[in-house]
Amino acid sequence: MKNKKTMILVILLVVLFAGAAAGYNFLVKGQDDAGYQDGSSQQENSFEPFEAVDFYVYDGDGEKVYLSDFKGKPVIVNFWATWCGPCRMEFPAFETAYAEYGDKVEFLMINQTDGQRDTVESVKSFVEENELDFPVYFDSDLIATQTYGVYSIPLTFMVDEEGYVVNAHIGAISEEALLDFLGK
Repeated sequence: MKNKKTMILVILLVVLFAGAAAGYNFLVKGQDDAGYQDGSSQQENSFEPFEAVDFYVYDGDGEKVYLSDFKGKPVIVNFWATWCGPCRMEFPAFETAYAEYGDKVEFLMINQTDGQRDTVESVKSFVEENELDFPVYFDSDLIATQTYGVYSIPLTFMVDEEGYVVNAHIGAISEEALLDFLGK
């Protein structure tokens, strides 16, 4: 009886490890095919567009702003925080892109305003001190973060005029990669 229990336990462990290995291989392959650019070299874009899920954030006056408010114009959505080093590294690229394309493309630079590490007041001070011109929005309710399952920042995605997410980039984006991302 004891040998039978041991044999069943061994079989279950083998099945568990085999399932974990298969799941890992599936997830790794999914990441390779996701179409994310690494910022250092242009990769073939195999990103599968999907309809953007609406969310709201707050503008500097505390008014709700919805992603859908910008339908009809391309939108760059970027999730960031003041304490995030890679986020800060990409600000010059966004400043340049905003200065050049801000009249053709909407920029939703969404701060993950958790009320602890980043507050509306501290972010406004940060923006002023760093002389950032791009529009900053506050995800004080973390609705946008939850809607898109943002688990790593910076995260940037592009929504086309029709409301479809057509590209995404995880991590700091260089100016060259951002301009490629914009198709310029």
